[in-house]
Amino acid sequence: MAEEGDVVSKTFRALVERADRKFARVRDFPSYGRAQGQHYFQKVFKAYMRLWKYQQEHRTELVKAGLNRWEIGEIAGRIGQLYFGQYTRTSEARFLVESYVFYEAILKRRYFEGCKVKDLGVRFKELRFYARFLLVSLILNRTQTVKVVVEKLKALVDDCNANFRETNFKEWKLVVQEIVRFMNADTTFTIASARPFRYSAIFDCHPNSVQDVARFHAKKVLKFRDSILMSYHRNEVKFAELTLDAYRMLQCLEWESSGSFYPKHLAETKENGIVVDYSGTSGLIDMKLVAGMTDPTLPPNPRKAILYRPSVTHLIAVMATICEELPPESVILVYLSASGKPSHINASPVESSGGPKRTTKNKLTSHNSLEQNFSSPESHINGKKGSSDYYDDYLWLGSKGNGGSSNLYPGDIIPFTRRPLFLVIDSDSSHAFKVLHGAERGEKAALLLSPFRPMFKDPFSADITQNGSQFTFFLTAPLQAFCQMTGFALSDSDIEVLNNAENILSTAFSKWEVILCKSPSLDLVWAQVLSDPFLRRLIIRFIFCRAVLSAFCSSEESEQYVPVCLPQLPNSLSPKAEVVQSSVSQLANHLNVADGFHFDNT
Repeated sequence: MAEEGDVVSKTFRALVERADRKFARVRDFPSYGRAQGQHYFQKVFKAYMRLWKYQQEHRTELVKAGLNRWEIGEIAGRIGQLYFGQYTRTSEARFLVESYVFYEAILKRRYFEGCKVKDLGVRFKELRFYARFLLVSLILNRTQTVKVVVEKLKALVDDCNANFRETNFKEWKLVVQEIVRFMNADTTFTIASARPFRYSAIFDCHPNSVQDVARFHAKKVLKFRDSILMSYHRNEVKFAELTLDAYRMLQCLEWESSGSFYPKHLAETKENGIVVDYSGTSGLIDMKLVAGMTDPTLPPNPRKAILYRPSVTHLIAVMATICEELPPESVILVYLSASGKPSHINASPVESSGGPKRTTKNKLTSHNSLEQNFSSPESHINGKKGSSDYYDDYLWLGSKGNGGSSNLYPGDIIPFTRRPLFLVIDSDSSHAFKVLHGAERGEKAALLLSPFRPMFKDPFSADITQNGSQFTFFLTAPLQAFCQMTGFALSDSDIEVLNNAENILSTAFSKWEVILCKSPSLDLVWAQVLSDPFLRRLIIRFIFCRAVLSAFCSSEESEQYVPVCLPQLPNSLSPKAEVVQSSVSQLANHLNVADGFHFDNT
């Protein structure tokens, strides 16, 4: 019997090593590209299923041989990692849900908490488990789970500090600080009644415009299949490698399940006092439960390559790969949020973000000259833009002292305009990218460019390191951005007031969608993406953002505080159009903040 147990133990360890080797191979694959790692994903998944099944069938012998519960948890955690990695590569919601269910099972069954060993290595495994579970829960908007896991992580860090005094856990204290800071900035946690960032058929599909949108058909129709999301600011709100702005855009480009697809409790079965489950291929969780947590009626999410603090060369390489693999008749969304020239970083939060409406003459002059540089005929030579126009201002990706290697210039984007691009630039140097319009190499690009600086009633709300970007906030959560800008306290307000405000916006957006669909002057660049619900919603929200900021600042300051789109959208939806301005006025009056606006009709 002893020899048989020894064979079982050796076989189990061999299966663990084999699965781990395969896992490392998949884990190192880049999270972008259409064909990356699919074959190896199947292999490593089978390896872990074989391992899980083996430990189930030989549980008694393995426990006698010294198998610990945390080892079972580690295997389950690897499967959760595997699923999450597949989600980041494909953006398929089912993989995110699978990952969540595996992690939640580990938590509920206390695979790590149940062990009483004073093993530093095991404690680090548990710390990493909590951090990974937090990231999955954040993206899935499981706010209550996040709060529970944060408390457990805090307690574990304190326990580790008390029991392993010779080890420095400063890094894990920073992890706790990061998630707490993220929760304080994310309105999902601070406003219980907030609508989801994801596209909801209930809230975002407007009944009054749905027929016009369905009938709309441009000469050319592009499908939105891929996106690149990059946010790079010093000291910005983030957790792990997910910044607040990228998190908001990520969710804005996914579907929200329309039903109650997230049960609160997992069904558990027990064997010898240990929670086990034999259903499905996983051998750990109820696969029917996972099917019940996803919505099969929804279309697939567009793929998203989320880049955390990339170098310029890495960003360009990712863009090149995705452009090369892009299917025909498709469009790429590229979202870039970063500061402009490094000298802008050192400005005080109030000065760099607008805040008070007093601006130094030098600052105003520099912005005016910048605008003239990219729009005046003098910057063209024989009808063409000079090469220097493409390499004057830039987005800044990197630490100080890296020189030009950290600068992303408008000219760096031009080679990729051989494919249809939908560019969202959120930066104090965003208007430098105006030069792309008319300089494309094959396909005209759609450009949504942020203001030079944000505008707030309270200048202390302007700090991007605390609240994220205002322009991105308007594109992903327009009502919340409106309230933040005007100083309306969402957390203290009545739910009915918020619901009525959302209804005002829905009615306005529905009208604007109809106008876009019927406009004879709608440029093909916008018309060819209008059928896509995600891009259409971004365009509509841009119109709202532009109108709000235009009415909130004085006319002489509009150049700095109002976003720009290229090519131009129809004049029927300009900030001064009655159908637009009346909706903004109605919302402002409803929330009793109209005194801060400058409306033409008032």
